[in-house]
Amino acid sequence: MSNEPIQNSLENSENLNSEIVIIKVGEEPNIKEFKVPSNILSAKSLYFETALSPRWAKRENGSLVFNKPNISPPVFEALINYINTEAFSDKNDVSLLDIFIAADEMEFLEIRRQVERRLLIVGSDWNLPKDFITMCKYNDTFPKLYMSALKFMRHKADEFLRKGKFLNALEFYEEIFENNHNDQTSALSWDLSGYKCGLKNLNELVNVLYKDTLLTSLNLAINNLGLNDGNSLASALCKNTTLTFLDLSSNRLGSEAGRALADALCENTALTSLNLSANKLGPECGKAFANALCKNTTLTSLNLYSNKLGSKGGNEFANALYKNTKLTTLNLGDNNLEAKGGSALAIALCENKTLTSLDLSANKLGPEGGRALANVLCNNTTLISLSLWNNKLGLEGAIVLADAFRKKNNNLRDLNLRCNNLGPGGGKVFVEALRGNFILKNLNLRNNRLGLEGKEAIGALRRYTGMYTAITSLDLTDN
Repeated sequence: MSNEPIQNSLENSENLNSEIVIIKVGEEPNIKEFKVPSNILSAKSLYFETALSPRWAKRENGSLVFNKPNISPPVFEALINYINTEAFSDKNDVSLLDIFIAADEMEFLEIRRQVERRLLIVGSDWNLPKDFITMCKYNDTFPKLYMSALKFMRHKADEFLRKGKFLNALEFYEEIFENNHNDQTSALSWDLSGYKCGLKNLNELVNVLYKDTLLTSLNLAINNLGLNDGNSLASALCKNTTLTFLDLSSNRLGSEAGRALADALCENTALTSLNLSANKLGPECGKAFANALCKNTTLTSLNLYSNKLGSKGGNEFANALYKNTKLTTLNLGDNNLEAKGGSALAIALCENKTLTSLDLSANKLGPEGGRALANVLCNNTTLISLSLWNNKLGLEGAIVLADAFRKKNNNLRDLNLRCNNLGPGGGKVFVEALRGNFILKNLNLRNNRLGLEGKEAIGALRRYTGMYTAITSLDLTDN
């Protein structure tokens, strides 16, 4: 097949005395012949100026013939059209990048410059992700174009993510990550918190989770997901093998969806961190998650803050801590555990050898719960961080906790006792207890009614840092 329209347009009076070159472009079965005046080719291309010399040119039936099997006919046609019109057709389906690569190879320098200028600044001129994959092969040859392609790939992937086109976003992010590991965070971690997901698009996101993907972290906090969406996510987690971090906090999932997610933990072997805080799960979910912890062998961090688990939930988790050997971080704050639930957990912690961080804040533990946890500090050898803020521990709680520090504990680094009404006496007992303790680094005694006397006593700890104590962060505000 020849290109008669193009040939006719080039055969003006200027070219009548120029020899016509037959250029065979492409490979079987898609070879196409182009007839172009030799002077046009030589004038526009240094490559053809040499290639058409008597030394290199071949003749068939008396005509100059040149073969370019590695260039596609549409790309070469676009090059010839530009020579004729000095413009690229907007209706052309040929990739500008393919035109650039061909122009570079055949040294059509002006065309190369024009195309490169467009590709550097106009994102819509890229055929993504195909052009990006091609550009990755030329990243050392054309570094500026490679960075431009990468920039537009990132923009397009982010746009898909914002619009809830998660399968498209996944395709783009995976291509980016495969060719540029510097994009690890955006490719592997998606933050869709704050109503970014949208209920109508959740099914597509669930489909992403069913796939064996590179996605390892997903934040869906504050998306108003509810029961049905929670169940859908739970089903996907049973199959997913790559996600290690999932945040579903503040989604009003409720008890039924909570139980489904707990059941998913019994099957999932990838997830290491799960945040389900503020989801109104209720006591029955406490039992379900406790049961899951007895079976799950990968989860290391679980956040169930503010889920109304009650003292019953505390008892269930206490039983789980006897058996679980993987969990290192547990947040059961604001769950109305009361002294009974807190005491049960304390007893279990005396046996547990893996938990390093525990948050029991705002649980109405009272002095009784304080005594039980003081016993933990005397016997547990792994706990590093303990938060007990707003538990009405009072002076009695301060005394027993301080006594535990004085007697045995050598491991706790962070202690939060904010809002516990310890009073001036509480401040004094902690001064005596912490003198000589070189392990505790951070102590929060904010809003404890210490009074001037108590504040001065504990404030002295700052002056003795390095001599009598290792505390580097001490919060005494609102006292």
